[in-house]
Amino acid sequence: MNRHSYSTELYAIVGSLPEASRPGFISAFQASEKNPVLLYGFNIWLGFLGIDRFLVGDILAGVLKLITFGGFGLWQIIDCFLIGGRARQKNIEQARRLRESFINRASPPSAPPAPASSELPAPPAS
Repeated sequence: MNRHSYSTELYAIVGSLPEASRPGFISAFQASEKNPVLLYGFNIWLGFLGIDRFLVGDILAGVLKLITFGGFGLWQIIDCFLIGGRARQKNIEQARRLRESFINRASPPSAPPAPASSELPAPPAS
């Protein structure tokens, strides 16, 4: 996922929220956001240990990179190109989950249905 489509999708998610929920959403999203530049740095520095993949939430890929020392260096080089997009993809998934929780929080509970009357209407007077 490139930066332009990431930004467009994120603006659309924020725009779909009620105005009152946006500051809370932005605060919660920023607290859980994965920074692609930081993950790129971890890939360069400790990519052979799979730290970048662990941080983005890809546990299996992290373990595989760990036991193969970054795919003998090859996987580490490939991840220089892929880890930023993977971080953005995880951020969008997180933003969608947060949006659903904020929408569910903001919507008022529905009114319970009116109870059915057990009495039959009175017959017309003759």
